[in-house]
Amino acid sequence: MRFLLSQPGPAFSVADVHAGWREALIGLGQQVIDYNLDERLTFYDHALLPTEVDGRFRKALDPDAVVQLAINGLYAALFKCRPDVLMVISGFFLPTELYDLARANGIRVVLVHTECPYEDDRQLAAAGHVDLNLVNDPVGIEAFAALAPTRYVPHAYRPTVHQPGPATPELVCDLGFVGTGYPSRIQFFEAMDLAGLDVLLTGNWQALREDSPLRGFVGHDPAECLDNSEAVGLYRSARVGINTYRREGITAVGLAMGPREVEMAACGLFFLRDPRPEGDGVLDMLPTFTSPAEASHLLRWYLDRPDERAALSTKAREAIADRTFHNHAAALLRLLDQ
Repeated sequence: MRFLLSQPGPAFSVADVHAGWREALIGLGQQVIDYNLDERLTFYDHALLPTEVDGRFRKALDPDAVVQLAINGLYAALFKCRPDVLMVISGFFLPTELYDLARANGIRVVLVHTECPYEDDRQLAAAGHVDLNLVNDPVGIEAFAALAPTRYVPHAYRPTVHQPGPATPELVCDLGFVGTGYPSRIQFFEAMDLAGLDVLLTGNWQALREDSPLRGFVGHDPAECLDNSEAVGLYRSARVGINTYRREGITAVGLAMGPREVEMAACGLFFLRDPRPEGDGVLDMLPTFTSPAEASHLLRWYLDRPDERAALSTKAREAIADRTFHNHAAALLRLLDQ
């Protein structure tokens, strides 16, 4: 089967989802043609034109034009590649007319929704224009299913990448976190008792105030984002990890574990959990917290118990062993063959 696989746009975070599906489909013998939306967005956004002031330049395109030019090539790719399936990761940059056009020409469209339940309003606007919706949280799945066939596909990991390994000396820390610094997370970490601990925060922390006590914990330029390939190094190097869900943009309380939880478990990192129903069932061996104070207490308690951390992290890794992109891709192929 020939897949035209559209990259989501960002070159971090959900880019891992694209990489996982691509690797799995190719591993299962499918032909995959990548559409590099991230690189095209960057290219057009960096296009410059000279101004009337000698030696100065201005952006050639406004944001809307950048997006339009970046996606124009996908229309062309549909007819140059003639795929059996157009598979889109996230799809927030793509107009629904593109899906309608693909389907009108006999190309099945699979849309992987990566932001449930935070962006369900936007995601539902596209859900009725595709042949199959894959949602990353079962909460609200009925609304998607009312528009088109829909399946819940849990967050997954890549065994070729997410596995235990040696620590990176410069990343060794007491507490490690990978994720976006949403205001709710900033507030949570600022309320924790982290005095005297070696803490490393990575991801996207552009919203952090200059005077925040967390400033010294960010392991890179706060104006930049951590490359996904570097996250595994932190998972292997931190003594304790933590997962705390963002509170922004919630239209419904999520049920599913987050992607970082699955990745941390696959890499053998012991971590503290923000409770959710799926995690409470799958990763019940890992401790949960309900406040910054409780998370602080648990962190210090487990830092003094390395053997217990190791035993619990082994159980967590075993519990998510089947949550691979390979298994998800195999299930998708069975659905498409029906």
